[in-house]
Amino acid sequence: QIPRDPAQRQLRELTALSRQLQRVHPNVLAKILKKGTVYQNEEIVVINKPYGLPVHGGPGIKNCITDVLPILAKMLENMRAEPLHLCHRLDKETTGVMVLARSKEAAEKIRLLFKTRQVEKIYWAIVLGDPDPAEGIVEIPIVEKEVRSHQSHYKMTLAPNYRLCPEDGKVVKIRKNRSAESAVTRYRRLAGASACSLLELQPITGVKHQIRVHLAYGLGCPILGDHKYSHWSKLAPQKLPELTLRRLKLRQSKARHLPLYLHAHRLCLPLGQPIDLVCQPPHFFQKALRKLELDIAKD
Repeated sequence: QIPRDPAQRQLRELTALSRQLQRVHPNVLAKILKKGTVYQNEEIVVINKPYGLPVHGGPGIKNCITDVLPILAKMLENMRAEPLHLCHRLDKETTGVMVLARSKEAAEKIRLLFKTRQVEKIYWAIVLGDPDPAEGIVEIPIVEKEVRSHQSHYKMTLAPNYRLCPEDGKVVKIRKNRSAESAVTRYRRLAGASACSLLELQPITGVKHQIRVHLAYGLGCPILGDHKYSHWSKLAPQKLPELTLRRLKLRQSKARHLPLYLHAHRLCLPLGQPIDLVCQPPHFFQKALRKLELDIAKD
């Protein structure tokens, strides 16, 4: 049964695609990744990571990027190639630029560049609402907390160093949460329409779910399709503005079908000569930009 609703149909295709990526033979998955190769030299191979494909294995995960790295290396090089190595990670739902190293030494060198914040990372995200101001820096520490509700679960959240004093409205410094990690994200609005914005994001630090948390809880502009960080106390589908639903030709009851619109667009690696790596957003992301009339050229 094919859904009549176009957004639901598109999501079904995406879900089917990520399920399919779980079911295919590892050789087929390696072929898909090979087709998505955007750059390679003697040290690195750069792929455009597909939606819904986990980087690491885990319960219920049959296929992940890590498992097919030896096969991919052979396909790219020759039968004697040593396996490729992971240099960083992207969430399962995030698409875009992913760097793999051809040797352990290269991987260690690149991991160190990431760790010492020498790699410039640029993401694109479609978010709900309009950040105010349109450009700025969110610098709020992040910590993992348990959400106690009828479905208890863990999520990352803000652990600010300041709060407003209820008595006189003054800003007071509070004791630092020991387990919080400092997190810094630059953001800039590229376009706005249909009660949404397209943002360019540069995470300066690399805390788990940093972009999602800073946008949802710091700026009040959750990523479209981010059902986890659109509410605090409950696990529920994201509530979308009327105009957004209309443009996406979607009913609110079907909002849970929306994928996460977060894409690793660009990476600049300082390996001798800086290497600038760019991946265009996937088809479903570009389609949403058109439907929402988020035209970068216009703004």
